[in-house]
Amino acid sequence: MPLAAYHTKHLLEAGCDEAGRGCLAGPVVAAAVILPPRVRLPGLDDSKRLSEAQRNALRPLIEAKALAWAVALAQPAEIDAINILRASFLAMHRAIDALGMRPGHLLIDGNRFTSYAGIAHTCLVKGDARFRSIAAASILAKTHRDAIMRELHGSHPQYGWSVNKGYPTADHREAIERFGTCAHHRKSFRTIGERPLLFEAAGE
Repeated sequence: MPLAAYHTKHLLEAGCDEAGRGCLAGPVVAAAVILPPRVRLPGLDDSKRLSEAQRNALRPLIEAKALAWAVALAQPAEIDAINILRASFLAMHRAIDALGMRPGHLLIDGNRFTSYAGIAHTCLVKGDARFRSIAAASILAKTHRDAIMRELHGSHPQYGWSVNKGYPTADHREAIERFGTCAHHRKSFRTIGERPLLFEAAGE
C-alpha cells in the first residue's frame, strides 16, 4: 500500500519519529519533516523496512526536497533523569523547535505524545509505514543516530557500536560485562542484570 501524502488536507503537516529508544547506549534521536504534497521520493518507506544502504541513499534526497526538516536528540543523562519515553518526546519537541517553518499539525509515530504548545497533533500507531512525512522522519532519525554511534565507536571501539549501534546485542552485553559501562551508557537501563530497568526500553 502506498504511503499517504497527508492526514488532514490543507494543513501543513510535520511528521515526527525517533530512533534509539531500545538502546543501552547513545542518545535518543528525533526528526521532524515537512514534505511538499507532491514530492517524489522513490523507495520511501518505514526505515525498519529498508536496508542501511537504502536509508543512506534516501537521506540526502529527503533533506534536499523537504520544505523543512530538523533532527534533535536527548542525551543518556537526560534519559536517566526523566525516562526514555519523556526523553523521546523531549527530542521530538527540540526537532519541532528547530524547523524552519511552523507546521499546523503534527503526525506522531506511536500512541502517545506530550502536546507541543499551539500545534495540534495526531498519534498514529505504525505511522512510519503509513504516512510519507513520518517515514521520512524515521529515516532521518535513524541515519543521523547511526552516524553518531559510528563516531562514538572511534573513542570506544570495545563496545562494537559501529555494528550494534548501542542496541542490547549479545556482543554489546558481553563487552559491558568485560569492560563496564561508560559515560554514553544509559545507567537506568539494565545491562548485565545488576541494575533494574527504571523504565522499559521499548523497541522502535
